[in-house]
Amino acid sequence: MASASLEVERCPYHGMDQRKSAAGPGAVTGAKPVTGYQAVREALRRQGGRQAGFKAELVNRPGNPTRPPILFLTGEAHRRQRAATARFFAPRVVEERHRPLIEQSAAALVEDLRRKGSGRLDALALDMAVTVAAQIVGLTQSDRRGMIRRLDAFFSVGTAMREGWFWRTLTTLQGQWRMLRFYLSDVRPAIAERRRAPREDVISHLLSEGYRDSDILVECFTYGAAGMVTTREFITMAGWHLLEDPELRARFLDADQAGRMAILEEILRLEPVVGYLYRRLPGQSETVELDIRSANADPQAMGACPYHLDPDRPRAERVAGAGLAFGDGEHRCPGAGVALAEAEVFLDRILRVPGLRLAQAPRIGWNPLVTGYELRDCRLVVEEA
Repeated sequence: MASASLEVERCPYHGMDQRKSAAGPGAVTGAKPVTGYQAVREALRRQGGRQAGFKAELVNRPGNPTRPPILFLTGEAHRRQRAATARFFAPRVVEERHRPLIEQSAAALVEDLRRKGSGRLDALALDMAVTVAAQIVGLTQSDRRGMIRRLDAFFSVGTAMREGWFWRTLTTLQGQWRMLRFYLSDVRPAIAERRRAPREDVISHLLSEGYRDSDILVECFTYGAAGMVTTREFITMAGWHLLEDPELRARFLDADQAGRMAILEEILRLEPVVGYLYRRLPGQSETVELDIRSANADPQAMGACPYHLDPDRPRAERVAGAGLAFGDGEHRCPGAGVALAEAEVFLDRILRVPGLRLAQAPRIGWNPLVTGYELRDCRLVVEEA
């Protein structure tokens, strides 16, 4: 059902762009672009659409012995797997099972920051994201610090990409080696333990469905990117905005949980971590590029001043607070509630630390794997009296 469009008023902030990721490189694939909120949402909801990004060409190649991960399933196969794994991400599960772990992890990370007097927001955010996602997925039989290093090395490739066949080959070999290390160090021990004693997590579910080790490795890789890496970028970006805007920070700390969530959703609308999604739609021969950044800045859906950060902005009917930052349709991010809870709890705790300030804004790069920004070396200091 189409959403009603807003009657867009004149923007009093004409020319103001508060996006910190505004200078991103934009689309680079040459796929057919789809822009604007309504068009992008309709494409995401199109029945029979297939994932065409995030290494789809490798997963879907003929003769591939592994099962496609849930990210690449469609139709009945996707609906069945989505229904089976929904119990790990339901709102009540987030509040009752995941939130205590999030609060415990946030408290430990903030205490460590206070003790040391300095730290990197992006590193703290990744620690939080890996800790929580590892419990949900079942990657709990290995050294967590080591897994954080392995995942960070695997996914943080955007700022190190070079042109030419040599560098492409080297990057491919490095990726294969890192995947093997991830399997041997993290995935295989978790599988062995859950074969012995199943738990309430994703790996145990996949084993009950007859998935082989190679299938589970690909699923864990997918959850690693979707559940860990993108959450790190979201928390870092939100923290950057809050640390540089004293009024927004004060409002965040004075708000209740719903108010804090509204601020975080508005930041994510303005700065979607994944800038572009790719689909092969039924009846079309060419891949389409769904421009999430343009959809989330569409005045017909988001109102006037779409590049202005405004938690109170009026949105068109049936337009979510974060716009299409979590996708839409059957492949809407199942972990959206977990990511928002992590950001809300962690940032609420860390921003209350007396004397906390931003010592160095992060370097911003672009990761072609997730078609989104990377934020690195965001330095914090604590100057307690």
